[in-house]
Amino acid sequence: MTTTVQFSAPTPADPAEPLFDPSTTAIVVIDLQGWLGNNYAPYTAKEVIGRSAQLVQAFRRAGSFVALVRVTSSDFGDLPRPRLDHPLPPMTLTDGWDEIVPEIGVTATDHLVTKKQWSAFYGTDLDLQLRRRGIKTIVLCGIASGLGVDTTAREAFQLGYELVFAIDAMTGFSEAEHAHVRDVIFPRIGRIRETQAIAAVFGDAPAAPPA
Repeated sequence: MTTTVQFSAPTPADPAEPLFDPSTTAIVVIDLQGWLGNNYAPYTAKEVIGRSAQLVQAFRRAGSFVALVRVTSSDFGDLPRPRLDHPLPPMTLTDGWDEIVPEIGVTATDHLVTKKQWSAFYGTDLDLQLRRRGIKTIVLCGIASGLGVDTTAREAFQLGYELVFAIDAMTGFSEAEHAHVRDVIFPRIGRIRETQAIAAVFGDAPAAPPA
């Protein structure tokens, strides 16, 4: 006996519809903090910070929810230590390494999320904060595309959030890493847009690219 099951696929994005409703949308900024270096692709940290700052300011002016995500630890005893084939290289941390970059800063209306894993949801109150504010859509930006941004995005998708990726306001440790999530993963769990298109929802004129 053959059983036929009708599968209802997710709804394709309609370009004619508004990208999102600012009243039910939050921006989640991943790991734009003092420890950032320069070895990113396809965009530099400076470019990502500049575009992310433009989006954060637009959200703040509109009264939309802003979540700034960072990693911090007093002794790193609370971080996982599995055996890895390709661990990240050691880093030299200086004072202020865990502070949000000054181009973005932290205001009284922002929600600061401190995480211990790649995901901004694991072990934090981010989901609670979003749901209690009626948030349905998340705009994601930050570093790195294939680590913190990707892992947070997958969890958000599993939790039922709509996702918009500010694709030129994020970057990877390599161009291949960024290209993989941009071309393979993100289109299957959300919508990919550039900073200009997202800012336009708030009526913002596009900012000049960082020098």
